[in-house]
Amino acid sequence: MHDERTMPEDDGGGEPQADRTAVEDSLASHLERQLEHLVLSGELAPGERLNEIHLAARFGTSRGPLREALRMLHAKGFVTTVRNRGMYVRAIGREEALEIYDVRAAIFGLAGRILTDKVTDDLLEHLYLALGEMDTLAAARDFDAYYRANLGFHEFLLTSTGNSSLVAQYHSLVDKLHLCRARSLVQAGGLSVSNREHREMVESLASGDKFRAQEAFFRHVERAKMRFGSTAG
Repeated sequence: MHDERTMPEDDGGGEPQADRTAVEDSLASHLERQLEHLVLSGELAPGERLNEIHLAARFGTSRGPLREALRMLHAKGFVTTVRNRGMYVRAIGREEALEIYDVRAAIFGLAGRILTDKVTDDLLEHLYLALGEMDTLAAARDFDAYYRANLGFHEFLLTSTGNSSLVAQYHSLVDKLHLCRARSLVQAGGLSVSNREHREMVESLASGDKFRAQEAFFRHVERAKMRFGSTAG
């Protein structure tokens, strides 16, 4: 006897609902990556309105998965919503960005200090593997892949502190800086430079010196601020 509770849901269209949902989720993720590339490359400029009809036609898709992709970009801080007007590529002014960098440096420095009390061999092994992967991406000048790996590296460091309040405050700042950070990495040729700084940070953690770690983490953001300033002026 068949148990109908184990059968996939079908609304009569011939394709199980669960399968259609998985396909739509996969399409939305693909569109999100495509849109992220257009934003980071500058093809979709800061302040530009994101026209759903035009974008759906460009990608040959329906508006449902596109809207989900845009919501994903909104959650990452790449786009912003204006009531009754739609979504726009986020634009951050130079002075606001510099102020955010200053606060971010202080929080990231604190993360380095906290992490020195939580260092394990497994954590260091994970970080050194990540450094090696980013070295390869930097050498290949694969900006899109490096940028995603860079975000993952910083996210791992922050979450490894175990301090949820620190992570929340950090996220509230970096969500506004995605575009600034991306442009400064490209225009200043900063991929390999950025990863050398990452290595300094990991080595400071391995040393067990919390003051050295705090300074290395703080200095990494300060240098990023300087790279941004040189490209935004």
